[in-house]
Amino acid sequence: MTAPSSKLSLGMLLAIAALLSIHLGLALGSKLTSSTAMDELVHLTAGTSYWRYNDYRLHPENGNLSQRWAALPAALQQAPFPATTHLGWQTSDAWYTGYAFFYESPQDHFPLLMAGRAMITLFSLATALIVFFWARSLFGNPAALFALSLYTFSPDTLAHGALVTSDMAMTLFFLASLALYWRHLHDKSILLLFLSSAVFGLAWVAKFSAITLLPVFGLLAILRILRPAPLLLGKFTFSSAYAKALALTGSFILHGFVAAGIIWLFYACRYSAFNPSYPPAGQFIYPWEQHIAAIGLPGKILELAAQWKVLPEAFLYGFAFVLNMMRARASFLDGEYSMTGWRHFFIFSFLYKTPASLLIILMGPLFIFFRAFAIGGFYKLRPLLCKIYSLAPLLIFFLVYWILSITSNLNIGHRHILPTYPILFILCGALFTPHFRAVFSLRPLFKLGLLLVFVVESLSSFPDFISYYNPIAGGQQHGWRHLIDSSTDWGQGLPAIAKRIQEFKKDPDCPPIFLSYFGASSHKYYHIDAEMLPCSNLFGIRYKTARLRAGIYCISATMLQQVHSSAKGPWDLAMERRYQELSQLEPFIRRYQNDPSSRPELEKNRSVGFWNIKAAAFDEIRFARLCHYLRAKGPDEVISGSFLIFRLSQHELDSCLQLPFSEWNAWIAASSSRPQG
Repeated sequence: MTAPSSKLSLGMLLAIAALLSIHLGLALGSKLTSSTAMDELVHLTAGTSYWRYNDYRLHPENGNLSQRWAALPAALQQAPFPATTHLGWQTSDAWYTGYAFFYESPQDHFPLLMAGRAMITLFSLATALIVFFWARSLFGNPAALFALSLYTFSPDTLAHGALVTSDMAMTLFFLASLALYWRHLHDKSILLLFLSSAVFGLAWVAKFSAITLLPVFGLLAILRILRPAPLLLGKFTFSSAYAKALALTGSFILHGFVAAGIIWLFYACRYSAFNPSYPPAGQFIYPWEQHIAAIGLPGKILELAAQWKVLPEAFLYGFAFVLNMMRARASFLDGEYSMTGWRHFFIFSFLYKTPASLLIILMGPLFIFFRAFAIGGFYKLRPLLCKIYSLAPLLIFFLVYWILSITSNLNIGHRHILPTYPILFILCGALFTPHFRAVFSLRPLFKLGLLLVFVVESLSSFPDFISYYNPIAGGQQHGWRHLIDSSTDWGQGLPAIAKRIQEFKKDPDCPPIFLSYFGASSHKYYHIDAEMLPCSNLFGIRYKTARLRAGIYCISATMLQQVHSSAKGPWDLAMERRYQELSQLEPFIRRYQNDPSSRPELEKNRSVGFWNIKAAAFDEIRFARLCHYLRAKGPDEVISGSFLIFRLSQHELDSCLQLPFSEWNAWIAASSSRPQG
């Protein structure tokens, strides 16, 4: 196939502009009705503190670049920020500092949050352009427009393309670094070498997952060394494999030095994470030693690097934090719970959260190879194999990234494979190659039809792209049964449930409403009038133990599945004994909370801390027992794919909370056999 003209027609430019505008509108528009997603609070808070105080104690485990970039509008506006005397700041706790920044500040947090989301959307638009031009260089203009359309309307890119997190920054800089390094391997330009090195460095301050690029670059370098064509670098020519290996080793070292320089720049060229101009902190949110001791040899290497001050302290600590968290993390998949994940987690999440039409489209490139071989053997495959070399960076990155993802213990969200989606969109351009037309006559209208179905599939979930699920998973109404957290319910659904509760309240006979939600947002910000059940993060705000009674129970998917609870998984005898023991204390807990005059008597033999701890433990175990039944019962309504509504009678509650264990199990089994909502 002939290379496309370097110039783009006016019609093509207008089409690109239209698609980018649509992507921008959909990504940002969908977030106008979204509350603060869990990680957004700490990303925006930490980024603002970097600009304000030149201090890096808050949330160093995520990308400095992405946090700074999203917080730039807040910094330029000089948004009110918690003082250095705030307890959250003194303890290096980004969550408590963030709550004060978002919800205790005189300035409304939401405009600042939307400004940060708009900044991240620029990363998404840049990624879309790389997809277009890479697909164009391989397959031509129609293929490029097709790939860009897939990116534009993908629910996966729209879900995370406008969130204040590091996921889209990671996707952009991984793809850009991959493209520039591959170009460097085939271009003698010294300027390109330094540009590749600089973007490689930016990938490291975008997210620590940049370590994935090391084996990818190594494999691409080996592939280039084995290629007979000489390697050109500036005025020098390297012909032998040995000479090319030496040259690329030097290039790799330069990439490392430039990346290290960029890392130092992002931390103000200071080793200490703590600005000496402000009161010192005793430590990061967790002590260094906790991570170093847990991660073995990598910990010793990082400890040595810290002693020699090879890189900034916050960067090294953040890397140790990530490695420690990757060892074990609470995960959920299809009703199962694990601390170390499953090898099939990302395979299943991909099958659940990728539009069915895209899965069909992705069969096209595979069909090209197998159909060509079936018809003409290697003779038909020869021109296709010649093309594969140009696809090497895409294929190698995709395979390495997926191998590392599958073998990882960190199974907390579909978003972690987001960088592989642009690769797939580019490869879908193969549908427009002569090789495909030679072995399978696919009419343009059919390809257009598939694209339209893809668009409809995606837009059907607007504005709830985070909780999108395809028909394989039962659609958005049943996604909560398969995945939780950032794949379904990341705290984004409070505005939707607030609106539904307001509708309930219009009924003068509205029963009591109970609320449990996951996330970093505040239900008070949305004026939600409901009795509180256990929530994921109320930032130290203590609520009285609710008196459960017949009413409407609004529970977000992550809370329903209890994955972050100490009572997660199948309800067993140990949980039952704990529940029964704590239930004996319920009358005293209520008395302690509701009757201040009784506290001196109750505190004679038990401390204040005892009653607070027992109240929290009772709330948790009772709620876990209730959720065990509700999962079997199934919801009466699903709101925005992330909140589940249950209407419970007093008989149900009494049965759920009071039946003996054996009878309770039989009752749960009977509830499971009923038709579910």
